[in-house]
Amino acid sequence: MSRVGKKPVSLPSGVSAKVDGQKVSVKGAKGELFFTVPDDVSVALDGSQVKVDPRAETKRARAMWGMSRAMINNLVTGVSKGFERKLEITGVGYKAAVAGKNLQLSLGFSHDVNYPIPAGIAIATPRPTEIVISGIDRRQVGQVAAEIRSYRPPEPYKGKGVKYEGEFIFRKEGKKK
Repeated sequence: MSRVGKKPVSLPSGVSAKVDGQKVSVKGAKGELFFTVPDDVSVALDGSQVKVDPRAETKRARAMWGMSRAMINNLVTGVSKGFERKLEITGVGYKAAVAGKNLQLSLGFSHDVNYPIPAGIAIATPRPTEIVISGIDRRQVGQVAAEIRSYRPPEPYKGKGVKYEGEFIFRKEGKKK
């Protein structure tokens, strides 16, 4: 039994949800998002709560039950509060700056890396060594953060590169002569 799926998703004030077959639409102060629930799961709107139930007692239905409830909860959180991901840049001369609709990264290459900022995502650089990515879609915020990190992932010897805030980098000792 899914412990996540059993709990209904409550809608805070200012957030409305609409269930149309297998499609769940959630509208709030920050925008509107939707999610198509798999056929193994049924969704019902009960007052100010969205309830998710499996249609059968199969392993796939139980897996989709918890996942669907979590996805709907992410929609509600996204349109009410939004999501944020922070990246830290470590290395001499490594820096980031927002230039128009591009994020300009100096990461030790012979040229700057220009990352086009996608629609629905806001990127800020409070300090040259810090990147703050925010938006209403959790998946998209995480994807953008992963793409930026992939330009120069942290290396284990000096720890130089782009890492998530609070990420632990396992450090290696260099060769001894």
